[in-house]
Amino acid sequence: MAQNVLFIMSDEHQQKAAGCYGHPFVRTPAIDALAAGGTRFTNAYTNSPICVPARASFATGRAVHEIGNWDNAHPYDGRIKGWGHTLQQRGMKSLSIGKLHYRNETDPTGFDEQIVPLHVVDGVGSVSASVKQPLGPPIKTSKLAANIGPGDSGYIRYDRSITEETCRWLKEEAPKHRDRPWVLFCSLVCPHFPLIAPPDFYAMYPHDMLETPKGSSLDYELHPWIEKFRQVQCHDEFFTDETRKIAIASYYALCSFMDSNVQKVLAALDASGARDDTLVVYTADHGENLATRRLWGKSNMYEEAAAIPLILSGPDVPAGKVVNTPVTLAEGANTILATLGLEEAANPEFQCWRRTANAPDDPARVAFSEYHATGADSAAFMIRKGAHKYIHYVGYAPELFDLDADPEEETNLAADPSHAATLTDLQAELTRRIDPDRVNGDAQDSQAALVEQHGGREAVLNMGSFQGTPAPGEKAEYVQ
Repeated sequence: MAQNVLFIMSDEHQQKAAGCYGHPFVRTPAIDALAAGGTRFTNAYTNSPICVPARASFATGRAVHEIGNWDNAHPYDGRIKGWGHTLQQRGMKSLSIGKLHYRNETDPTGFDEQIVPLHVVDGVGSVSASVKQPLGPPIKTSKLAANIGPGDSGYIRYDRSITEETCRWLKEEAPKHRDRPWVLFCSLVCPHFPLIAPPDFYAMYPHDMLETPKGSSLDYELHPWIEKFRQVQCHDEFFTDETRKIAIASYYALCSFMDSNVQKVLAALDASGARDDTLVVYTADHGENLATRRLWGKSNMYEEAAAIPLILSGPDVPAGKVVNTPVTLAEGANTILATLGLEEAANPEFQCWRRTANAPDDPARVAFSEYHATGADSAAFMIRKGAHKYIHYVGYAPELFDLDADPEEETNLAADPSHAATLTDLQAELTRRIDPDRVNGDAQDSQAALVEQHGGREAVLNMGSFQGTPAPGEKAEYVQ
């Protein structure tokens, strides 16, 4: 029997930053309760650790290299059809409330209605992310480091409006659709920077409880690809020891603020009378480095940035189960289609999360991710299989980690002869899917063409970047 789907996505929520994922002090009671009554996935990954590509992959149920949404200046425009279009063809209700980060509100992207949407700036996005060969100069200003601490922000106000509109729809509109299943995509923007948090939530995280970020010392050796990225996106250099703590406390406070909004949405679903007929999904588009390895934001394949929380709750979902099978965000499309009885429209290359939740762990299952965006000198690809993660950097030596023995990813095993067979196996898993050099070339050719379309390298660099899409109604502020 077809059922409804309430799909809640936050932005930049590091998987580790939740109580149900084992964080020692971050308070996320709503998400924790959802996990206790449903199924939690431990090895869920974004298909690309940055907003626009990840969201385009989720919309279409396809990998980024298949759809060409390479970075935050290649927004989804609906030309490649996704799960929303299938729902519309079958006369099923599909609406979004909150952040989409598509090209604009008028493109046919599969929603009957977009309530308080957020899209890329001017329908274009951040073209500076497409500057490659060589990369642009180091940033001269870090809004990420400057806008921190207790207070108010456009994103906080925006999330409150998203929550209010979602609760209103569940209360007033959901009862009108009892004869046909619906999908409501509720897309919150916190805990994405600016790392400004409501004061009552900020007070929950005094600085003496904060951990020292992993790899924060200047002599901590970074992979050459990561070091080149860090030299350009050098946000950490704008922090002091004290302001770094303020930012970290703010991030955790924003996680708790976001969780409080999830609680309000779930309470509204309960009050609507539709909870027993609704699959609830909570996830994020990607994670957050949060000063680990002197990195901020996302944009790499380490667990902090690429792993995402994923929790399912509702009919036919096991209660209190933990699934270790690797899965990816793109499979959200198949999950929605299967839940609404539209399995025939699903992408056969991916699975349905609910089916995975009801199956034994599959150690042979592979999760794949890719990155081509801001600060990337070349493409980075990830293969997660069993206990191991393989990171392939075009033009650089790879990384290989045993996440069972080394969950913090501090020992690269790629050159260890005792792990040669594992390395070969995971490299084969990658090349069965793609030709890394060809995909890297396709991405950079597309990016170079976009830069020329906007006046060329110097014109794009002189324009600067806005370091975060502003909330609806706010003006983008470009900085160098």
